[in-house]
Amino acid sequence: MTAKRTFSTNSSQTWDEPTYVAPRVPVTWQRLPRIDTENNISKPYVPRATSAPSFEQPNGSEKFSTRHHEYSVMQQHCIYWDRDEDGIIWPTDTWIGFRDLGFNVLFSFLAVIFIHASMSLPTRLATTYIPDPFFRVYLANIHKDKHGSDSGVFDSYGRFIPSRFEDIWAQYTRRSSGEPPRTRMTLSELWEFVKGSRVAADPFGWVAAALEWTTTFLLVQQRGEVEKEDVRKIFDGSLFFEVREARKTKEGWNKGWGLGGDGFIGGEKVWYVGL
Repeated sequence: MTAKRTFSTNSSQTWDEPTYVAPRVPVTWQRLPRIDTENNISKPYVPRATSAPSFEQPNGSEKFSTRHHEYSVMQQHCIYWDRDEDGIIWPTDTWIGFRDLGFNVLFSFLAVIFIHASMSLPTRLATTYIPDPFFRVYLANIHKDKHGSDSGVFDSYGRFIPSRFEDIWAQYTRRSSGEPPRTRMTLSELWEFVKGSRVAADPFGWVAAALEWTTTFLLVQQRGEVEKEDVRKIFDGSLFFEVREARKTKEGWNKGWGLGGDGFIGGEKVWYVGL
C-alpha cells in the first residue's frame, strides 16, 4: 500500500512512502499503524459489539463473550462490578470489586469517589435529567461514560475496534525495524501512549486516562511490563473475574504491585498481611 507524493521546499522532491505517512509530519512515521491485522482478524476495522479479538486471540475471550453475548464489550468490561446483575452499579459494588482485586483501603475508597462522582450522571442523563442521589452507574447506558483522550479502542456505542487495539502495540512498543509489534509494554511506553492519546482542552479526559492506565499497570504489571493479553482481557472484563478467583487460591494473584492484596510486588510475595 504505497503511493508516490511530491512536495516542494526549494526544489521538487519525490517521495515513495505508504499512504499513512506524511513527509512533513514526523509523528506519522514515528507511530505507524499495524497493517497485517487482517491476516488473523477479518475486517479488523469493523467494530465488534460482543467480542474483543486480537491478532493473537482472533476469537477473543470466547467462553466469556458467549456467556455475555447480550452485552456490548464495554458493558462486559463493567459486568464484574455489577455483583447482583441488576444492571446497576452501586458505590458499594465498586468498593467490594476493588477490594476483591486486591487494592488496599485507600485506593479503593478513592476509586469509588472518582468513578461514581464522574460517571454516574452521564449514564443517568440517557433516561432522565434528575441526577441519581446515590451516584449509581447504569450499565445499560455505560457507553455514555466514554470520554476524550482515551485509547479509541471503544467506539461511541461501546463496541470494540480490533484495528485500534493492534495499533497501540504497533505504535508504542519499541522494536527493531521489520520485527512484529511486541506483546509486552513497559511503563515508559505506556505513558507515551497515554500522552499520545491526549486531545486539546480535555483536562477530565487527561486525568481519567492517566488513572485508568495507572490502575491497569498496578493490577497486571510483571517485571515492569504489561502483557497485551492481560490488557485485552481488561477491555472485555474477563480478567477481573480471573484475578478474583486467583486471589481465593493459596498462590494468589502474582502480578501487579500487591497494593494491600496478596502482598506481591513484581511477582514476588514480600508480605503476608493485606490492608
